[in-house]
Amino acid sequence: MRRLILARHGEAASNVEGIVNGIPPGGSLSAAGREEAAALGRALAGERIDLGICTRFLRTRETLRLALAGQPSVPREIMASFDEIEFGSFEGGPLEAYREWAWTHEPDDECPGDGESRVEVAIRIAGALDELLGREEETILAVGHALPVRYVIDAADETFPAARITPLEHAKPYRLDRARVEAAAETLRAWAEEPEFREPADVH
Repeated sequence: MRRLILARHGEAASNVEGIVNGIPPGGSLSAAGREEAAALGRALAGERIDLGICTRFLRTRETLRLALAGQPSVPREIMASFDEIEFGSFEGGPLEAYREWAWTHEPDDECPGDGESRVEVAIRIAGALDELLGREEETILAVGHALPVRYVIDAADETFPAARITPLEHAKPYRLDRARVEAAAETLRAWAEEPEFREPADVH
């Protein structure tokens, strides 16, 4: 891989309802989300894409399908290691309840109900990046979820995660060359070894 294009999925029903969904397949895109995914396709229309990656969630699969509607020959694969964070006992509940917990706990604290800690997510995502770096395809489009995608974008600039992630637009492309993807994987692993949220935290 020489270049990675990252995007969060389009708006989903769970986003509209303000609930968390970390168990696949989850719900589908909203009408606005389908429009956002189509707009992502138009933004990428002039670029060669050799492989499309999505997670096990319906909202990322739909986003990838709509984004690549104009490039039907591009192969697509599901990558579970790039999935949404597992929310444990917060699953299906209000997003604000999870945020209240997440913003007041350490990055290596396990989420209640066998959910994932932010450190576990960072390690998982670093492994996913390693896998992508080993691919032969030159340009890969990967559609994922807010927290994992934000972690990668920040880590590509050698910035550690914050307790409150900076908001991430739906279906907006972020282009990273190979060196920045390598930096992201290394940064996430380094942070996981001595996890501490950066300060001041960004408000989400």
